[in-house]
Amino acid sequence: MHSNGYTFRFAAIVTIVCSVLLAGAATILKPLQEENERVDVQKNILASVGIVPEEGQSFSKDKISELYQTNIKELVVDTEGRLVEGKKPSDLEAGVDTGQMPLYEYILDGEIQAYVFPVSGKGLWSTIYGYIALDVDAETVRGITFYKHGETPGLGGEVEKEWFTDNFKGKRIFDENGNLVSITVVKGKVEGTVPESEAWHYVDGISGSTLTARGVTNFLKSDLKKYEPFLREIRKSGEGDING
Repeated sequence: MHSNGYTFRFAAIVTIVCSVLLAGAATILKPLQEENERVDVQKNILASVGIVPEEGQSFSKDKISELYQTNIKELVVDTEGRLVEGKKPSDLEAGVDTGQMPLYEYILDGEIQAYVFPVSGKGLWSTIYGYIALDVDAETVRGITFYKHGETPGLGGEVEKEWFTDNFKGKRIFDENGNLVSITVVKGKVEGTVPESEAWHYVDGISGSTLTARGVTNFLKSDLKKYEPFLREIRKSGEGDING
């Protein structure tokens, strides 16, 4: 029978070896994890503007990168809605580049088709991350994705499903008076809940997920508000090009 000292030494050695192996695995896998995150972001930006694989198919990493490089232009704007020259979203440092925000343009045949903005905020159990795309009128929703969250599967987790995100397409974030009202997720169905004339600014909710829906409503408006100067500049110019 081994002494207590031997047992403690053995346990300590096993613990140290396991720690070293885990640390080594984390270091080795970190570049792969970062690459996967980068590709996932690109895939969701593409999805927000409608570039998705055919039903039953999927894009390879190389295909996603190719489509992204061909169709998406990365920009940075400030809180006044002005383009920050020489900067890309990947250059932004949290806590340093305050007042500067990422923006993505969807380009097709040399023409801007849509603008994409990152959105994120608290749901019920987690922070929900996504992207919302607006047409060149800087008002009409082209698409939206929610791709990273920890909401309850079958309840709040439904935010990532197409049946929910498709509800946003064609909705408008400005009212008839030019006020930024964003999109509200209602409890239940839009039909019968709000007047038909206001339905442009509402989408159906998720059964049993009132707090998640409320979170989505709140952070969508909060994040779009940050880009309001840019959106108003595009709407005023009517050119659909921040560079023009």
